[in-house]
Amino acid sequence: MNPYKLLWSRLGGRPWTYIIRDLWHRFEWLWIIGLLLTGYWLGHRGYDHMLVLLVAFNLGYVAGHVFWGTEYVPGQQGE
Repeated sequence: MNPYKLLWSRLGGRPWTYIIRDLWHRFEWLWIIGLLLTGYWLGHRGYDHMLVLLVAFNLGYVAGHVFWGTEYVPGQQGE
C-alpha cells in the first residue's frame, strides 16, 4: 500500500491536498493575509536570500499541487 495513502486515510480521512484546498476556499482572506505577513516578516528580518528563495519555491510547489491537476470539488473524498 502507498505510505502516503496509509497516512492520510488515518489522519484526516482523505488526501491532505483536498483538505488544504477546502480550507483555502473557506478562509481565503486569512490565507492571503498570512502569506503576505510571512513574506513581510522574512523580508524585514533580513534572512539569507537563499532561504527566501527556498521558501518561495516550496510555497509554489505546494500551491501547484493544490490548484492544478484536478478540478476543485467542495468536500472531495479520496479514492
